[in-house]
Amino acid sequence: MNTPTPGIDGLAEEILRDVGGAENIESLTHCATRLRFQLHDGSKVDQAALDALDGVMGTVPQSGDRFQIVIGGAVANVHSKIINLPSMSRSGAARPKSDAEVKAAVRAKSRGRFAWLDNFFEYLSDSFRPLLGVLLGASLIIAIASVLDALGVVDFRAEDKSATWVFVDAMWRSVLYFLPIMVAYNAAKKLQIDPWVGATVMAAVMTPNFTGMLNPDSGIPGVTCSTNSTLGTQQCVADVFGLPLQLNDYGGQVFVPLLMVALLALVHKGLQRVFPENIQLVFVPFFSMLIMIPVTAFLVGPLGVWAGNGIGEGLAWLNDNAPLVFAIFIPLLYPFLVPLGLHWPLNALMLQNINTIGYDFIQGPMGAWNFACFGATAGVLLLSIRHREPLMRQTATGALAAGLFGGISEPSLYGIHLRFKRIYPRMLVGCLVGGVIVGVLGGVDTEVFAFTSVLTIPVFSPVGVYLIAITAAFVTSMVLVYLSDYRTREERAQANAERDAAEAAARGAATDADADIDTDTDRETAAADDRELVTVGAAYAEATADATGPATAAPRGAPTGTASGAPAANSTALCAPVAGRVTGLDKVEDPVFSSRALGEGVGIEPADGRVVAPVDGELITVADTGHAFGIRTTHGIEVLIHIGIDTVQMQGEGFDVHVAPGQRVSSGDLLAEVDLDAIRAANHPTVTLMTVLNTADLAAVEPHTGQDVTAGALVVTVRR
Repeated sequence: MNTPTPGIDGLAEEILRDVGGAENIESLTHCATRLRFQLHDGSKVDQAALDALDGVMGTVPQSGDRFQIVIGGAVANVHSKIINLPSMSRSGAARPKSDAEVKAAVRAKSRGRFAWLDNFFEYLSDSFRPLLGVLLGASLIIAIASVLDALGVVDFRAEDKSATWVFVDAMWRSVLYFLPIMVAYNAAKKLQIDPWVGATVMAAVMTPNFTGMLNPDSGIPGVTCSTNSTLGTQQCVADVFGLPLQLNDYGGQVFVPLLMVALLALVHKGLQRVFPENIQLVFVPFFSMLIMIPVTAFLVGPLGVWAGNGIGEGLAWLNDNAPLVFAIFIPLLYPFLVPLGLHWPLNALMLQNINTIGYDFIQGPMGAWNFACFGATAGVLLLSIRHREPLMRQTATGALAAGLFGGISEPSLYGIHLRFKRIYPRMLVGCLVGGVIVGVLGGVDTEVFAFTSVLTIPVFSPVGVYLIAITAAFVTSMVLVYLSDYRTREERAQANAERDAAEAAARGAATDADADIDTDTDRETAAADDRELVTVGAAYAEATADATGPATAAPRGAPTGTASGAPAANSTALCAPVAGRVTGLDKVEDPVFSSRALGEGVGIEPADGRVVAPVDGELITVADTGHAFGIRTTHGIEVLIHIGIDTVQMQGEGFDVHVAPGQRVSSGDLLAEVDLDAIRAANHPTVTLMTVLNTADLAAVEPHTGQDVTAGALVVTVRR
């Protein structure tokens, strides 16, 4: 009887202990059903203890200190638990990359010759990235208000709104108005100085005392205001310490805090070198504020406003004079900026545009990129449903929900797109289609900062143009990914093989569980089945004796036996897919097959490389690598033909496939021609396995072993 363990956590700990501990693990990965260990010393494994664990379906020792543990469908959870055990974190065993590691790897690849340039862009992105949640929250509040405005419930843009809607405005404006303080805090953390000093310096020029001087009717002595005839904005100057101080409303500004903190870091770190450590707490913040608040107000603030306005006006010029180029350029640029975190400067320009000219023209074309990204994810989701891939289906479902309803592309990018190289080219086509539509139809603007999701569609104008563009981008990417797949041929074959093994293992586990529920009843049923089978076998032998000679009906579950001729009316004959010596699954050197987790069947040591269909039916699975075929008969019998053991690793070398999925075949039709010498040269067993995957759903599956057969001879009788 298996040894119980306290749930999946306990199983992970037991497995780690029985493979020799974390220090014995060189690397650990997993497929759909198995944990794959590369160990420092394979002799330290306690295989008997592992086989006794509840939750372990089998173990597979391999050469070169490699060791596999068959878990079944729960393998991903068990793997995750093992990886996150404290002892594993100390051991440094290799593991699959997380989303964060994928992101880091992409950034590492992007590093160029100039370290200062890489550091600059990281400074920009790390100053904004922690604000993703609150920016999204504000965006959704804007979206809800915009929907209500579109439905006529409230005039979202009216100046005489009620106190209720003024309060709602405050809910989202709190984020955008005080964004400079938040950016200053994050930027200071990035440069490893006191973040509260950075926030305080920025807050000083946003207090009511400072902004109150912008009102020409405030009556404050020394303040004069004028109107800029070009921009139509009001400019105020104050006489402070006898010097002219240009006054600006820094709400929503982002270039100012970025410039200010970069200079503050030099001052702050310089003061730390001047003052002894025991008095730094008082004097470093004090002198930092004393120096940087005036510098920000007199120099950095106006400079940041001028720079932001200049860049915004440059993009506005491009948008006005070459709108088609601009509309195509933005969505094609974003897929390369976002993975590197370099899209935040453009987000800053969006905010700058809204503050200076009252609207933004970048977010509309950007929506084409976002929805092309989400469309590619939708294509992956449809394929995961089609190919019965539960883990990818869960990943794609979550990423698609975050994208469509939150406008967040990172789960799609880091969870899926950057892992499969075939997705990006197809997604870029969707970006191009959406961008062309935006440009040709005259562009899309918005008066608010909003994450591009289905909830924020009403904030864009003209909404019809925007809707057409994002729909085209979404559908284009989705269709291209779905039709051409996001996996290569080799990756698809590997995934299908692992999926089939996982499903079969799950069925086998369910059969074992059912057998334990009522042992006495099972024994009585088995005895009755045996009596019935003997009777049927005797009748069959009598009916066919003249034509084929005597036939022996083996009792249900018998591991060996011989038979010839055709089965009875309620039975189906499975013929040998290859010529050779027929053996029982007990002699197969793979516990997944020998344990019958993939159903009852036979193994045949092939005499030649011709593989034929063992029964009439439809090809449900054809591995691109040519090593496995799945056939379903008209009676629902599911037959797996698996050529060799671990031959998926050969990536199709030596396998010439002659059929395709969905094709109907007759018994004896050629499925593949296999180079057996190539399999032997790759150090893989050549035994060809044929099992009935849904054995548990059938009355009996009778293997006829211990004989030499030609291809097409009866080797398994299935009683329905």
